[in-house]
Amino acid sequence: MYGLPIQAAAVEADRFAPCADIAEFPELADSLCLTTSVPLRHESPDGTSIELSVRRFPATEPASRRGEIWLVAGGPGEPGASFHPLLPTFRQAFPHYDLVLPDHRGTGGSERLCPKQESLDSPDGVALAGEEWGPCIGALYADTDRTSAFTITQAAHDLSTLLTRHRGDGEVLLYSVSYGTQLALRMLQAAPPALDGLILDGLVPPENEAKWDLSHRTAVVDEVGRAFLGEAQAMAYQRLLDTAAPEAAWRSHVPGGDLRRFFGALLNFPTLRARIPSIVDELSGEDDAELRATVADLQTMMEEMTRHPLSPPSLPLVMLISASENNERRDLSRETVEAEAEAALFTSPLPGFLVDSPVPRYERDEWFGSTPASLPRTLVIHGTLDPNTPYAGARAHAEGLAEAGPLTFSTVHRGAHLLAYVAPTCFIEVASAFVEGTLVPERCTEPGQEP
Repeated sequence: MYGLPIQAAAVEADRFAPCADIAEFPELADSLCLTTSVPLRHESPDGTSIELSVRRFPATEPASRRGEIWLVAGGPGEPGASFHPLLPTFRQAFPHYDLVLPDHRGTGGSERLCPKQESLDSPDGVALAGEEWGPCIGALYADTDRTSAFTITQAAHDLSTLLTRHRGDGEVLLYSVSYGTQLALRMLQAAPPALDGLILDGLVPPENEAKWDLSHRTAVVDEVGRAFLGEAQAMAYQRLLDTAAPEAAWRSHVPGGDLRRFFGALLNFPTLRARIPSIVDELSGEDDAELRATVADLQTMMEEMTRHPLSPPSLPLVMLISASENNERRDLSRETVEAEAEAALFTSPLPGFLVDSPVPRYERDEWFGSTPASLPRTLVIHGTLDPNTPYAGARAHAEGLAEAGPLTFSTVHRGAHLLAYVAPTCFIEVASAFVEGTLVPERCTEPGQEP
């Protein structure tokens, strides 16, 4: 045991009590926290244990409370705290339900892959400072038995255990996003708990479809970016890339000096994505005002999303699960990554991170690539311009899942990733209709997005 997580400090284990951080973060004032122990390996319940952290928010309309909705974060590596900025949206969508935010093993206040280097009192908090990477990677290799227990399947057993052990009265539904949808579906295979409903926001593609794995993320991002721009604007952007002088002054304002990667990042934020054509036009005339403003606004948004000290994702966990389960090309080379990105207008850093991954990969288990035998009633809500989990991949996955239970697919036109954040009006309309049992719109367009 490596110490209690920050939000559960001084809280008795296995019992919800007021969180320790509520004075510092007023928006968390009514939350309750607990820590609980689970096996490091669920097939060995009497062996080593680890601690998990959970936060609960009571329903905003307690007199008409119906149950609870567990909110499963993405990543891999995102903690429950990544949902804090989205609480107003979730409360509007689910006013009659408690909101329960578990931290996956390896994230947030739960036990970490590198407990010393990812501790709150380390040089960069739960994130890793430069000098901490070496000792962290070294620790992963020094105890590969422990490292190889931080898998999707073990995390799926964690979630099932938490849902069974700490569920409240009434209905129990589960919302998940991105990697969280992969985790939720793995749980429904390996350790299915009783659920009254499932919401999949940004559904991952089928695991056994290599063309959509992380090593092909630049192709996915480029396709979405070109679809957003349209042919004429894409040609204007290509001209800028082809003709801009290497010494152009605006290059110094581009994060990392890579305009294609920066624009790829903007695709996740529709309000900033909308500026790409005007940035291209201005840069073609050597005007970088819109570029500089967008860089500043993106930084502000990212700081707001990571305001809580437990908000940063666990990069060691991201690397471990991504390299072990979500990369079909184990021999991916830097040359291949660069060749595949050469003609792209929009790129992703993810393929490059998979080259010579420094973590000790584990082997996929028997659940990889399979489908749950049965599903509770399920909603898939997905954006057509999602640069992280491609719309075509979500459609393909949903078709297979529909054979396991009642499934409704709702499309958000021009929606990006994490719809509860980037398309809150559509998300509230669609998700609330689903939980209320009323007609779910097949298609929705967020206000401000062209039809």
